[in-house]
Amino acid sequence: MIRRNAEDTLRRMAASFPVVTVTGPRQSGKTTLCRMTFADRAYVSLESPSNRTFALEDPIGFLRTYNSGAIFDEIQRAPGLTSYLQGLVDDDPTPGRFILTGSHNFSVIEAISQSLAGRTAVLHLLPLDLEERCRFPGTSADRPHVMLDGGYPALYDRRPDRDDWMGAYLTTYLERDVRQTLNVGNLLRFQTFVRLCAGRCGQLVNLSGLGADAGVDHKTAQAWLSVLEAGYIVWRLPPWHGNINKRLIKTPKLYFTDTGLLCHLLGIRTPEQLLAHPLRGAVFETWVLGELRKQATNSGRQPEFYFYRDRKGLEVDLVVPTRPGEGVAVEIKSGETIGSDFFSGLARFRSIPGLSGFRPALVYGGDEGEERSKGEVVPWRETALFLKRNIRL
Repeated sequence: MIRRNAEDTLRRMAASFPVVTVTGPRQSGKTTLCRMTFADRAYVSLESPSNRTFALEDPIGFLRTYNSGAIFDEIQRAPGLTSYLQGLVDDDPTPGRFILTGSHNFSVIEAISQSLAGRTAVLHLLPLDLEERCRFPGTSADRPHVMLDGGYPALYDRRPDRDDWMGAYLTTYLERDVRQTLNVGNLLRFQTFVRLCAGRCGQLVNLSGLGADAGVDHKTAQAWLSVLEAGYIVWRLPPWHGNINKRLIKTPKLYFTDTGLLCHLLGIRTPEQLLAHPLRGAVFETWVLGELRKQATNSGRQPEFYFYRDRKGLEVDLVVPTRPGEGVAVEIKSGETIGSDFFSGLARFRSIPGLSGFRPALVYGGDEGEERSKGEVVPWRETALFLKRNIRL
């Protein structure tokens, strides 16, 4: 297995906190990262029925067995354990004593926030970024394959058939995580809902429309979307308001965490299909935002990413404020040739009083970068480097 970019952050957190919690999607590499980083630590999977029963029925005896420290994998399977961990680490706050992993964002964060507030650092591990992906020998680095394959490590480590693996991943997610998190009586209808979300990737969230198309009401659509977020299948990009006195859109936009899964749900199986697909721009935008998001989370930060849209039609794909009136404004275009109008939205955005301090940039599907008077041109391969250069992580 390759080295993950979040390893240094994980070690830094473990040197300061008695507990470190690593969350993220299933199959994002949480267990492998923790076991490689802390190879001398006892490893306990709470997916194991015997370990889970022990932890649930006798938490004090269970923790006494691992008093010197351990990696507890899939902590959401025994969330009550965190209450007993609290007393243990209060008595002995040795840094890095316990490492927890969990795949359900809501249940894991709720458990640790109630019991381990101030005692645990939280690291969100997302699927592979481009740099990590290229560490696997023989991996194609051309743009269509990068989008199609996505970032789940198993696809590069074990080399299964991509479509078979994605299908199995969705089935496992639907049958296990969804049933555990929410009582979904009709999994087929929920699966339809997931595919409808894929078709609306990069668009404003419309719960009424999603629900109507899936045959459920608004409240059910809201609950189902929350489940997808809890499992790190999708995420919502909030609109940016700043202190601007304008009529702005207040609805978030919907994105998928992994473009490989997104392409699978859209029925895209080959590079040719991707290049001809009407949502190829949305897939590319999803990948760029995902790459930037991974850089932030790998550094241990929650990304402060937004988009801008007003009711007159002005839109900027990504706004990253760094201080009042300053930051980065990014337009994302999948084309390999830079159009004359690619910077027009950025120019209009920066002409708004108080926003001239935002650095304009264009991330596009080409391979040549350059500095222009209208802004920086960033080739898709350098998306992560752009964030590192312009945002202090």
